[in-house]
Amino acid sequence: MNRTRRGAFIAATAALALGLSACGGNGDGDGGGGGGASDGPIKVGLIADLTGATGDVGSPYNEGMLAYIDYRNANGGVADRKIEATSNDYAYEVPKAEQLYKQYVNDGVVAVQGWGTGDTEALHTKVAEDELPFMSGSFAESLTDPKEAPYNFVVAPTYSDQMRVALNWIAEDAGGKAEVAVFHHDSPFGTAPVADGEAWVGEQGLDLGYKAYAMPAGSANYVGLLSQAQSQGAKYIVIQNVASPAAQVAKDIAAQNLDMKIVCLNWCGNELFIDTAGADAAEGHMLVQPFAPISAEKDGHEEMVKFLEDKGEDPASKGTSWVQGWMVMHVMAEGMEKAAEDGEVTGPSIREALETMGGIDTGGVVGDGTVEFTADSHRGSTSTGIYKAEGGEMVEVEAGATP
Repeated sequence: MNRTRRGAFIAATAALALGLSACGGNGDGDGGGGGGASDGPIKVGLIADLTGATGDVGSPYNEGMLAYIDYRNANGGVADRKIEATSNDYAYEVPKAEQLYKQYVNDGVVAVQGWGTGDTEALHTKVAEDELPFMSGSFAESLTDPKEAPYNFVVAPTYSDQMRVALNWIAEDAGGKAEVAVFHHDSPFGTAPVADGEAWVGEQGLDLGYKAYAMPAGSANYVGLLSQAQSQGAKYIVIQNVASPAAQVAKDIAAQNLDMKIVCLNWCGNELFIDTAGADAAEGHMLVQPFAPISAEKDGHEEMVKFLEDKGEDPASKGTSWVQGWMVMHVMAEGMEKAAEDGEVTGPSIREALETMGGIDTGGVVGDGTVEFTADSHRGSTSTGIYKAEGGEMVEVEAGATP
């Protein structure tokens, strides 16, 4: 299979999802408030960033989620009921996310798929009060403790676990001693793993210097930040940001011929980073990515590939962010299926199902292949793949790396 290539489909994706008021909403019945014992559709609300600060990865993520719902509904849905998903763009604005959440509650959804760390954390108390299972594109560690966030579920390794894996890899690659600069999005998403990374260095006795730098939004380049990192003596740049700014950092490193290696975490550890930076500028940089790209040809990709080919689409046009959306929705749907087997499909029953059903098979796509929650932990996985940008492709260096 050719390497995943994304092309310029983001604008088209945004238009598609914005125009989509409901996916699979042709089930019979009134939905019984979206759940319960009704034979009607199971209602889910999607809060998506299509046009905001993280829209470069938010749009394909949303597209992948909607694609999975189409696939699931075409193959029996959940216990022979359709998933009816209402999807709206919140443009990475927390007040808009809160507004959409209220709308979805009024519409009778039984679960919500969100997006950013700021909005997910802002909503976690309300989600618990309303007893609505909530997954999102945020993998912040604060969302994994059921005592603090009883209805939030984190499918992939947290940003903090990804940071720990990155720091372990750097320590080994450097032969023990190195200076590490952390470039991060200036938001709760960006800062989520920063303190935990610094603590990890101390806890593990790693001989690593560690300093964090916020990346100003809308910067034409990051030459100034790289200059500061040079003054620190940094040879490694861990980036907790989305693909576009990370790609600019790679271009700036190449343009200045700097001896620095980027280690991208989840949202820039993808094909978009490589394509945007260009193969030459991206060459040799590392990607910590919990979701295997379609080009990795894991068993769990087979359903995705068949779905796309049946629709006349090239699987190689879908990047890792698309895969993430598909797989996060898969995990939620599996929880709904188990809840239906046990009785009614409601927020509390979905939560109980996710906590007690054991491992959810992802066919090798997420970490070591299994996502599992318990009543004591909503951290679905701690393992991630490590990839290298090589010849314009994501080349797997290690599968199932853990802190």
